[in-house]
Amino acid sequence: MNIAERMLYHRRIRYNQRYDKFNNANYSMSDSNQSETANNLIACIEALLFVSTGPVSVQQLSEALGHTQDEVNAALKVLIGTYREDRGIRIQEYQGRYQFMSAPEYAQEIEKFLGLEASARLSRAGLETLAIVAYRQPITRPGIDAVRGVNSDGALKSLLSKGLIQEVGRSEGPGRPILYGTTSDFLQHFGLESLKDLPPFELLEQEGVSPEEQRLLKD
Repeated sequence: MNIAERMLYHRRIRYNQRYDKFNNANYSMSDSNQSETANNLIACIEALLFVSTGPVSVQQLSEALGHTQDEVNAALKVLIGTYREDRGIRIQEYQGRYQFMSAPEYAQEIEKFLGLEASARLSRAGLETLAIVAYRQPITRPGIDAVRGVNSDGALKSLLSKGLIQEVGRSEGPGRPILYGTTSDFLQHFGLESLKDLPPFELLEQEGVSPEEQRLLKD
C-alpha cells in the first residue's frame, strides 16, 4: 500500500474503535422531557451542518441554538457516532470546526459521477510533498526541499491549486519563508475526519514502509 492508502486504511480502523455510539456521548438523561430536548438539539445541529456553506465551530452552534458548548459537544458526539454506522455521509472535524463530508468508501463512485477521476490523481512528487506537509506541518518550502532533496516548487503549486495545502503563516527564520499546512480538503481527499486519524509514524514503520518513505516522514 502507498502512503495515501495507509491513511485511508488506518482511518477506517480508528473510527471503528473510537465510539460506541451513545455510550460515550455524555448524555445520561432519564426523563422523557430531557430525552426529547437532547434529540431536538441533535437534530438542530444536523440541520445547521447541512445548510452551512463551510465548517462550523462549537461556539457558533452554541450561540445559534442557545445551548452550552458542553451540551453541543455531547450532541455532536452522538451525531458523529450515528453517521459512522454504514452511511454515505460522515461528519468531519478540522481545527475545532465541523462539516459534512462524503464517506471515503465511495470516493471512486463520487469521482466518476462528478467527472473528477483524472483531476483527482496526484503525482508521486505531489504525494511525497503532501505527506511531508501532513506529518511535519507547519513547514517551509526550504524545509520540504531539504527532506526530499529536490526542488518542490511545482509540487507545492499543484497542491495549492487543488486546495490540499495552504499558507498558514511565516517562519521567524531568515527571509521569513512561508509556512504550509494541510486543509480540510486534504482530509476529505483521503477520507480522514481529523488530523488525529493520520496513521502514527510507528505503525508505518511496523508495516514495512520503505526506508525512503520513512526518511520523508520522520521528524
